[in-house]
Amino acid sequence: MLYPKQFQVNEAWIAFQLNHAPIVTVRDGLFNCICLMDAASCFILGSVMVPADHSEPSALEAKHLFKKSWAHKKEYPGRLFVPNGRFTTDLTVEAKRNNIAVIPVPLSHLQPIIGDVRREYKKRHARKIE
Repeated sequence: MLYPKQFQVNEAWIAFQLNHAPIVTVRDGLFNCICLMDAASCFILGSVMVPADHSEPSALEAKHLFKKSWAHKKEYPGRLFVPNGRFTTDLTVEAKRNNIAVIPVPLSHLQPIIGDVRREYKKRHARKIE
């Protein structure tokens, strides 16, 4: 398990999907919100909306996400934690291009850090089905 107290600010980031179910838009269809979060502060550094039928951000979206996240401290972390089996192409390529080691871990190991924000998002955006 990973906990915020194990890290210094900007030592490690976490890539994760914020939403549990696709976000529905009338005009453009279904999307997932992919975020980069600082592991120590739990601050969401940046996010990108990705079509739900894509497994991860495109190369351009990944580049934009890292650039936006970099802007907070003007430096990249040494490590990026990703859920096992997720973000294995363009997001990983962009991280490595910026000299960030990518470390896959079970999603359950990230829950102590990302769980609160995911639960709050779900609570605020849950729809009642009747």
